[in-house]
Amino acid sequence: MGSTPEQLGRRPLATLRQFVRKPRVETEVCELCGAPVASMHDHLLEMEKRNVVCACNACAILFGGSTRQRYQRIPRDVRRLHDFSMDDHEWESLLIPINLAFFTYSSPRGRVVANYPSPGGVMESSLDIEYWSVIVERNLVLKRLAPDVEALLVNRIGAPQYYRAPIDHCFRLVGTLRRHWRGLSGGSEVWKQIDAFFRDLNELSGGKRA
Repeated sequence: MGSTPEQLGRRPLATLRQFVRKPRVETEVCELCGAPVASMHDHLLEMEKRNVVCACNACAILFGGSTRQRYQRIPRDVRRLHDFSMDDHEWESLLIPINLAFFTYSSPRGRVVANYPSPGGVMESSLDIEYWSVIVERNLVLKRLAPDVEALLVNRIGAPQYYRAPIDHCFRLVGTLRRHWRGLSGGSEVWKQIDAFFRDLNELSGGKRA
């Protein structure tokens, strides 16, 4: 028995459906064990390469405390430092070429490292330890930062803002500037994005104090 015209019309459609894939749902996974992770999940810092990796809770709890491990667990809490004290002269003494920077204690180097975002990625600035020591003595919160994974994040574009921030947020700021920078001055869009970044960071701090 031959096929009807209606049946013949359906066959090409059925063939085409075999090649039409359903939209893929992007699922984040733990980069150590491959298990799916929630949208809010832990991050680890790969010490040697300074890479941030996603981790499930079971893997994240394995890392923390020892700087000799390959990974360090990055804390989640962000704290706005409303009482932080640094005047213009002290800021200028740190020789940061822009008004954004983050400072971390580097275990491999055994000293504090100053970094700032640029269109080319993370840049490092030399840090005068004498000037830095004066700032630390007046802001003892800096002695409580977790080595490598916590930073003093400074925004002096407009009214100064200071945060005790996990290092992944600092890297996110670098990515924001790099992604949106245009031309020599950056363009208006990059500064809008940076303003939005700090608004989000302020909300994440939720009034928490260090």
